[in-house]
Amino acid sequence: MPEVLVHARGLTKRFGSFTAVDGIDFDLYRGEAFGFLGPNGAGKSSTMRMIGCVSPPTQGELTIFGADPVRDGAAIRARLGVVPQDDTLDVELTVRENLLVYGRYFGLPRAVIRERTAQLLDFVQLIDRAGDMVDLLSGGMKRRLTIARSLINDPDILILDEPTTGLDPQARHVVWDRLFRLKQRGVTLILTTHYMDEAEQLCDRLVVMDHGTFAAEGSPRELITRYCSREVLELRFGPDRHELAADKLRDFPAERAEVLADRILLYVTDGDDALAAVRSTGLEPLTSLVRRGTLEDVFLRLTGRRLED
Repeated sequence: MPEVLVHARGLTKRFGSFTAVDGIDFDLYRGEAFGFLGPNGAGKSSTMRMIGCVSPPTQGELTIFGADPVRDGAAIRARLGVVPQDDTLDVELTVRENLLVYGRYFGLPRAVIRERTAQLLDFVQLIDRAGDMVDLLSGGMKRRLTIARSLINDPDILILDEPTTGLDPQARHVVWDRLFRLKQRGVTLILTTHYMDEAEQLCDRLVVMDHGTFAAEGSPRELITRYCSREVLELRFGPDRHELAADKLRDFPAERAEVLADRILLYVTDGDDALAAVRSTGLEPLTSLVRRGTLEDVFLRLTGRRLED
């Protein structure tokens, strides 16, 4: 059996009368990538803060590396790496100095910090920018530097909050590649993300959270198979025809239909056949797209909201 690094049973977090996390159960294993998905206010951040030993549980059982995060928080944090949503780099220091200074917070010997700094800058492809000031870096480079800094203590678990928010597609793929390599080395990744393709690329398992509980849990492929049809037909109509089309398709023979502000989604077995059936009703969409089901479709079904809502 794989080694359990994080064990939670009935984990609950309350703020006054508000319950942010409501009795969730999960185990996280060494070397896996585990994702928390959910709308704002679903309880993701509160859960991550409890795992990060910066917010004590209100109720329930939580152990990390077999230890109590309240009693043994300092020892646990020494084995964690954290990549916050916003980069918190020291802009008055160089790229290299950001790692050298951060390593001192963990009480590491200077020789060890220097060696790891060189290795990590090479790992995130910033070795040629080591002497540059942070302000000179692009957004993608700053993100890679933040990841390198989080690894200076050689953590067993890396906690990532929206690791690629605001990055262009090329920079996102570079970050994904580095995170995948870390997972191959045995580092456990715990992340939140608003990008469904990111969750599919990185996560071995994930949960969809809503109102402090788990709405679903499984691998990306398992969730898509369980909660989505084989194909999805996306239809767009003009603003003056959108509501009329939605009314006309209300009883369309699909597994499920979602009417969004800008398009109508029909969940079907065969998208081309469904499009022909739509046209036979007299409706002609401005654009149509037949695609496979995705995690975003799963999210819509489970929460009724898009992630950015």
